Amino acid sequence: MGARLEVRDAGRTVDGLGVFYICLSVIWTLILLGGMAFLYAKRDMPILRIRGLPLSFGAVILLHLYWLAVQTGYIYGAYMAPSIEFWIMGIWLPFGIALFHASNSRFLYVAEMQKRFIRSDQIDPHRRPSSRKKTLMDKYRTLDYTTKMLALVCSGMAFQLFLTLFMFVVSRKFHPEFGIPGTEVYGTPEEQKAAAVKGWEWWPSVFWQCFWAWIVAPFILWRARGLHDSLGWRTQTIGCCVAGLHATPMWLVALYVPEMAAVNQYFIPPQWIAISIMLLEIFTIFLPVWEVLKHQSLRQETLESIARWEARNKSGQAGGSIETGSTYSSWGKPRKSKAGSVDSSSNNSVLTMDALEHTLDKNPEPLQQFSALKDFSGENIAFLRRVAEWKTKYYGSKGERKMSTIGEKGLPPSPTVEVDNRASFEDALRIYIDFISSRGAEFQINLSSPDFKKLAGVFEHAARIVYGDERTPDPATPFETPEWRIGSDTGANDSQTAINAASPRSEETAVMENVRYWGEIPDEFDEDIFEDAEMSIKYLVLTNTWPKYVKARRSMDSLDSFVSGGAAA
Repeated sequence: MGARLEVRDAGRTVDGLGVFYICLSVIWTLILLGGMAFLYAKRDMPILRIRGLPLSFGAVILLHLYWLAVQTGYIYGAYMAPSIEFWIMGIWLPFGIALFHASNSRFLYVAEMQKRFIRSDQIDPHRRPSSRKKTLMDKYRTLDYTTKMLALVCSGMAFQLFLTLFMFVVSRKFHPEFGIPGTEVYGTPEEQKAAAVKGWEWWPSVFWQCFWAWIVAPFILWRARGLHDSLGWRTQTIGCCVAGLHATPMWLVALYVPEMAAVNQYFIPPQWIAISIMLLEIFTIFLPVWEVLKHQSLRQETLESIARWEARNKSGQAGGSIETGSTYSSWGKPRKSKAGSVDSSSNNSVLTMDALEHTLDKNPEPLQQFSALKDFSGENIAFLRRVAEWKTKYYGSKGERKMSTIGEKGLPPSPTVEVDNRASFEDALRIYIDFISSRGAEFQINLSSPDFKKLAGVFEHAARIVYGDERTPDPATPFETPEWRIGSDTGANDSQTAINAASPRSEETAVMENVRYWGEIPDEFDEDIFEDAEMSIKYLVLTNTWPKYVKARRSMDSLDSFVSGGAAA
C-alpha cells in the first residue's frame, strides 16, 4: 500500500495503538453498515431515488475495504509482501473513486436536466432522431445517464486494471526473476521492502483520487455555482472535495520526506488517504441519513398541521376563504401578499392540500422553479400542470365537458367529436410518455404499482406504436415517424401505423394535423384517466416539496422584511 518505510518488530504491532486501530475499524464499520442499511430501507423516498444509491454503495464498499486494509496496516504491514499491497492499492482505491465519481456526477446531470422543467419546452437539444443503421456511438447516446456513466466507469476500471497488471509485470520490485532491467531494488530484505513501496508504479493508483478532488469536483461545483439544492447534494460535493484535497499530497510527503519517518512509525503514509475516505463516507452516507431524518420531521409537521386544520375546520373555528392575492389558502383573517410569497402567519393553513392546489391554479411558476432548481423534483409539478392544462383544453374547467366520446342515443360519434377525442388521447399519450413511461420519461414520476399498471394498460401499446417497437425512442421527438417505418405501408386504415411526422405543432395548426396515432383508442380512456395518478403526485408534493417551499418562502419573506425595515430606519 505504499505504506512502510521501515519494518517494525512483532511486539510493537500489537501494542495499544494497534488495539486502537482494530477497535476503530470494527466500530466504524458497524456504524457505516448501519447507515447504509437505513438508506437502503428508505430507498423509495424521492430524495434517495434520485441519488443512485447502488453506485454510492458500490463506491463506499470498495473504498472502505481499502480503508480497513490501511487502518490495520500498522499491525500486519511488517509481514505483508509489497506485491500484495500494490494490488490492494491498485484495485480497491481507484475502483472506489471511479464509482464515487459516477455517483456524484449525477448532481450536475440532474441539475442541468431539471432546468428543462422551468422552460416552456422540455426538449433535450442533444438528442437525435433514431436512424436506420446505428453506430456504436448512436447506441451509446440512446442509453440513460446512469448506464452511460457506468459504461465509462467500467471502461476506466478496465484500463486501470490493465495498467496495474502491466506495471506489475514490468517492474522487478515485485519479482526479481523477470521484468524490465533497471527496476530492481537492492540491499537487505528490509531495505528492499522499504524501496519497493515507493516509486512510479504506485502513482497511477492515487492519480484518480487526486484528479477527482483537484479537478473534477471543483469543475462540478463551478458548473453548479448558481444552484443551492435542498437535498444536501451540493454540500456533499463540497465536503468530499475539501476532504480529498490533502490525501495525495500528504501521501507523497510521508513517503519521500525523511523527516516524516518518525510520524510513519505510528501513522503510516496511506492513512492520510484513509482520513479522506472516512470523511467521504460521512458525506456520502450520513449526510443523506440526516437529510432523510430532517425530511421525515418536516413531513410529520405537515401531517400534524393538516390534522390540526381539519379538526378546527370541522369544529367551525376556521374560515374557508382563499385570498387571491396570495399563493396559498388563507383561513381566518386574510392578508394581502405579493404573488409568489408565503404568509408566515397562517401556520395551520399554509400546509394544506387546498393551499397547494390554489398555488398550482393561480401562480405555479415559483413552485415550479423551486422544485426544479432546489428540490430536483420538477417533473412532479410539470406533470400536474400538464394534466390540468389537458383537462381544461378538452373537458373544460371544473369538470365541464366540452365533448363526448359517444354520439347521442347510442349513435356513432360525429367526425368532429372523433377528431377531438383523438386529439385528447394524443395529448394524454404525450403526458404518459414524458412523465410516466419507463422507456420514454427522463424523470419518471413516482407512482404506485397499481396506478402505473393502469396507465400502462391504456397508453403503453400506443406509445410503442408511435415510438416503433424495433428502435429505442428519442424523447426529443417522440411523435416523429421512425425512419424504419418510412416507405412502408402507411395506409389510413391500418390501426397499427404511426403517421404524419409533420413539423412541430403551433396554435394555428389544425387539430387533424396534430393527430399522429390512428390506432384504436382504449375504452378505459376518459377525462378521469389521470385522476388517481394526479392525486398521488399531489399528495407526494404536499408531503415532500411543498413544506420545503413554504419554509424557503418564509425565510425569503423574513429577509425581505428585515432588509425593508433596515432601509426604512
